[in-house]
Amino acid sequence: MKAIVQHRYGAPQDVLYLAEVEMPVAGAQDVLVSVRASSANPWDWHFIRGEPLLVRPAGLGGVRKPNFPVPGGDLAGTVERAGSAVTAFEPGDEVYGFGHGAFAEYIAVPQDGLAPKPGNLTFEQAAAVPLAAVTALQGLRAGGIQPGQHVLVIGASGGVGTFAVQIAGHLGAQVTGVCSSRHADLVRRLGAEQVIDYARQDFTRGAARYDLALQLGGTYSPAAVKKVLTPRGNSSSPSATAAAGSAPWATSSRPWPSTRWPARP
Repeated sequence: MKAIVQHRYGAPQDVLYLAEVEMPVAGAQDVLVSVRASSANPWDWHFIRGEPLLVRPAGLGGVRKPNFPVPGGDLAGTVERAGSAVTAFEPGDEVYGFGHGAFAEYIAVPQDGLAPKPGNLTFEQAAAVPLAAVTALQGLRAGGIQPGQHVLVIGASGGVGTFAVQIAGHLGAQVTGVCSSRHADLVRRLGAEQVIDYARQDFTRGAARYDLALQLGGTYSPAAVKKVLTPRGNSSSPSATAAAGSAPWATSSRPWPSTRWPARP
């Protein structure tokens, strides 16, 4: 099969190339997926470059070179074959999810790293969901999100932020998004009741208080963010833990063993 391959760390244009490689071997608990689409994330950039150095032993298992020669995590495709112990999927099923080696024609993924692809999404759309959406979901859960809370999403127009705004609203929160003015309309359409243009207003000096602040962008210090929290408010910054290599998908070949995908409306 054809795949994008790397055998050393470095800039993508220097270390990635197209090659013929052997088909992945699917174990009893694995699903062999014919990849129809994949997407690139900052996660991929960090692991292709091997930066910061902490991600090498924490996530890829190789200090000098990656142990996973085919990069890529997010994927959407069709089940080609299911392992003998797989109960959730069968050949022909359309799926999306996360695995190691998605920049290829085929990938073997543990069945708990996949979910049925919603019928109203194309493969390309579905492939843009897994990592960003689960990062947003886990960040909100880490902050203890509850219905009726006032949630501040810093970096609301980014890949993770756009999902965080939607998920927080779906969970019953009142959302305020922080982004640039050119993205304000987008963030409102996604469900934010209030939008703050960070170039015109410093929310850390405002009177508004929030039950949960999810920091996905910007250079605000934890102390500055803490000032806008209610007495029992929480802050969460999943992008920081991911960059340090301590996120669940950075340390396990099974990225979401304890994460349930939100049900379709």
